Amino acid sequence: MTTQMKTTQEITWIAIDIAKKWNIVLVEEPDGKQRHFKVANTKSDHDRFVAFLDQQPNLCKIAMEPTGDYHRPLGYRLLTAGLEVVFVSSLAVARVREALFNSWDKNDRKDAMVILHLLKQGQTQFYHEPLLCGIQDIQELSKTYTQIALARTRLYHSIQCHYLPLYWPEFQRYWHTSRADWVATFLGEFPIPAAVREHDCHTFVQKAWSLIGRKVNKRAWLEELYEMAGHTIGLPVCPDSIAIQTFQMQLVRYQSLLNLRDEVEALAEQNLQSNPDFILLKSIPGIGSILAMVIIAEAGDLRRFGHHRQFLKYCGLDLSKKQSGKTQGPAHLSKRGNAQLRYAFWFAGRVAVRMRENSFRSKYERYIQSDPTSRDRKRKALTAVAAKMARVAYAVVKTGKPYQAYFESAVPSGSIPLKRAVEVV
Repeated sequence: MTTQMKTTQEITWIAIDIAKKWNIVLVEEPDGKQRHFKVANTKSDHDRFVAFLDQQPNLCKIAMEPTGDYHRPLGYRLLTAGLEVVFVSSLAVARVREALFNSWDKNDRKDAMVILHLLKQGQTQFYHEPLLCGIQDIQELSKTYTQIALARTRLYHSIQCHYLPLYWPEFQRYWHTSRADWVATFLGEFPIPAAVREHDCHTFVQKAWSLIGRKVNKRAWLEELYEMAGHTIGLPVCPDSIAIQTFQMQLVRYQSLLNLRDEVEALAEQNLQSNPDFILLKSIPGIGSILAMVIIAEAGDLRRFGHHRQFLKYCGLDLSKKQSGKTQGPAHLSKRGNAQLRYAFWFAGRVAVRMRENSFRSKYERYIQSDPTSRDRKRKALTAVAAKMARVAYAVVKTGKPYQAYFESAVPSGSIPLKRAVEVV
């Protein structure tokens, strides 16, 4: 029986507690009768569950709590069957369970009861299935890039905090960022000062010339490095020792992660260059190919948000505060939204304020004007810029028009003054 043929006067409520192998299903009929049963994460059980729902005489409303990625196969199966599926917040489930049962004790049946309660109260969220919305490939690219970046950063800190302090402490002054690709190539060839001093200065400069990329006064830089290698406090280990071989293995792994990162960046640029939202987002100062990809992957179609405040709340960039009677706490970011989107807009804002002639830098400078040396003021200013970046990203996608510098200075900003639009304490 199709959903269109079923009556909308009476509803069958269905709550699903997701797990790795078994899902607990709680069904409540219109007359209040309830029953529990299990649905295994197998094709046969999924088919039987869909057939059971299709046989229901009333409209079925289904809610589930997202659990890792275990909910995705069942959610996709239900949505493609034409059923109505929504999410409930994991945080809401935890809070309501404590309120209803006055206990921290939990089990699958109890969680299903809490999910059912939230569903009947209408406290649900939209289920945005990436595969059905056409962003599955973009999302996987984004997540793969994130995992590569995390692995690269962990290895970068391992090299900075373990290998270099042991074998070449003085070299740390030349390696300030994990995006300095030339460092892994150079250290792979010269992992310790002894490998440098094996050669005379002229020979070392010739061998290292092509390894360090473009630098101002490259010869003087290499000669300084050669001189420094003769006065190191590093441990005097042999270049062919097992310790150095393990160091070189880590450098090879680091270089492979850099190559994988470049491959993902090229793949993203190749597959998204015809995406109109991708092109519009890249027109914003501070947003490049990777950040544009992350925004599309995590937010999907920004047009689905009716107002920019909804998008800010989805990102966790909305303001919240505690108030009781005459006591009011300071406003601060809720941080209840998508952490990856907050990271993307924060990073884009940091890049934009270092550029020339854009409204993000202008906002940042106005914000810190009263106390330019205050670190706390700078943090608040960057937070305000990140929220402005999210609003602008929403606007350019919603209107289909690229970013226009200083456009808001000529257009009234509405009921909320520009300087009060986002403030964080």
